[in-house]
Amino acid sequence: MAHWKSGPRNLITDIPGLTVGHAGDERLKSGTTVLLLDRPAAAAVEILGGAPGTRETELLAPDKLVTGIDALVLSGGSAFGLDAAGGVQSFLRRAGRGFAVAGQRVPLVPTAILFDLANGGDKDWGLHSPYREFGFAAAEGAAERFAIGSVGAGLGATTAGLKGGLGSASTVLANGITVGALVAVNALGSALAGTSRHFRAAPFEIGQEFGGLGWPSVLPQDMDVPRTKFARPVVGAATTIAILATDACLDKGGAKRLAVAGHDGFTQALWPSHTDYDGDLVFALATGGSGVSPDGVDRIELAAAATATMARAIARGVFAATSAPDDTVPVWSAL
Repeated sequence: MAHWKSGPRNLITDIPGLTVGHAGDERLKSGTTVLLLDRPAAAAVEILGGAPGTRETELLAPDKLVTGIDALVLSGGSAFGLDAAGGVQSFLRRAGRGFAVAGQRVPLVPTAILFDLANGGDKDWGLHSPYREFGFAAAEGAAERFAIGSVGAGLGATTAGLKGGLGSASTVLANGITVGALVAVNALGSALAGTSRHFRAAPFEIGQEFGGLGWPSVLPQDMDVPRTKFARPVVGAATTIAILATDACLDKGGAKRLAVAGHDGFTQALWPSHTDYDGDLVFALATGGSGVSPDGVDRIELAAAATATMARAIARGVFAATSAPDDTVPVWSAL
């Protein structure tokens, strides 16, 4: 991938106009990640997992009225985590943001959640879950630079045999377009090649962003063996949820195709993916900030870059995970 390079931060915020914030609780082993847009942008979603949990995804369909959204949320907490959107709405409403209708402004905050309720954290939060507060705090702290690994929606994430995490990456194309990915990796499957330490996403790595190990000198004979984090999978107990963003000029239909390409990144980095027990989902948004309207071959390159960027972000999330008391699985760095 020598003809591509990462952006200056190697984060989704290499696309101007985007900021990201995290909030969570180490004892709970769960949290929320929020992506804010400085102005509404075209967005879409593609859901290929069998057990998703979402809010306001239907409005992203190309035939629906709304042409732009204000924020996106990735959250732990299973269905409880959907409360995080309410906190983000409160933050945006205070700032006067939202879809204008009948003299009111309604912030539009599509949300996806992952299941991290069985990861060793203390989930005895009382009557109301803390995710609304997490959403507000994450939005309030959103910035262009943010941490990856065991933070936000990736705080309590796990994969097959290893902790997952929150990952991000970016790619700059020769035509000036930038594409970035933000992903919470809580997959049922594994990000590694068989029982090795090598990441499946290795062919797409830029520099040594997730260890620089490349492929093993001899491919493991067990690379084709599906490894999952539960002997008997539980419906909804896994999920990889992600956001792809670009500064290309795309409508909602073009953003939809970008989301599809993001799922190709799942298949390059996780085995298995898109199972009955995962809620695998990709949001995609296009700010148009580059002023470039890709067509023909440029659309193909943008999709390929989106696939590679997503795969890299997934590996980076697992690579950057850190250990904590009462973890149920080790981190990659301990292998």
